Amino acid sequence: MSNSFFRILTAGMVVAGVASCTTPSERMVQGDCSTVYGGEVCTWGKMSGSDVAEFGATIPLSTIENAPLEGEMTFPPVALARIPLPPEVARATGVDHLGVNWEMHGHPPGTFLTPHFDFHFYTASGQEIEAIDCSDTSKPASLPADYVLPDLEIPGMGTLVGVCVPQMGMHAIRAEEVNASELFGASLIVGYYGGQVVFVEPMIARDKLLGRESFQLDVPAVNDAGDSVSWPTGFAAVYDEEAQSYQFVFSVPRTG
Repeated sequence: MSNSFFRILTAGMVVAGVASCTTPSERMVQGDCSTVYGGEVCTWGKMSGSDVAEFGATIPLSTIENAPLEGEMTFPPVALARIPLPPEVARATGVDHLGVNWEMHGHPPGTFLTPHFDFHFYTASGQEIEAIDCSDTSKPASLPADYVLPDLEIPGMGTLVGVCVPQMGMHAIRAEEVNASELFGASLIVGYYGGQVVFVEPMIARDKLLGRESFQLDVPAVNDAGDSVSWPTGFAAVYDEEAQSYQFVFSVPRTG
């Protein structure tokens, strides 16, 4: 197991502009790691006392580079890994684990028809997520501003209500992306099932990640995350040239 990213952070070395230097009252906590296409994907959190300041994952560039570009499309897509977040982070934020999916062919709508990764940060256990069969077609009472839950017609498969994918859930996307003609680079998806939030997902094209550049995505406010979930306020993907990896960083509202 590679712990280099965790050791760097515990020493207080954090990328400027995304996370402040660790102070004596702050500490890093490590979640689990899983090998995905030859790279160690690890979860972590930055604690301030008993509060979570940030949480996220380390994504090695080798995982991106080694992702296969040929093969059959499977539905539903199989999770390459389910990686628990640190217990302290899970308790404080309600975010249970990271699920990683590789979409080598992309998928509809048209803007997403390019090889990309799904990084689902789930607010339910892996067992609960794997039980999702999309038989519950109820949608949430409200959506984030400028987001929609379209019903997507897939030839030979029928209609995906709310773009519901078994073992994932419904996918709320930005309205402007539904009919976009250009291939996307990165998008922030909000997942629902049974009318409840079940994930926040940076969905990122392989080409975007291979660009080796940091970027940020707006995280929309949600009204129905539930009392047990501390919904993140921002997301940044920070590229570390020396470590040849990305730090995916969600910022969390302070409670104090």
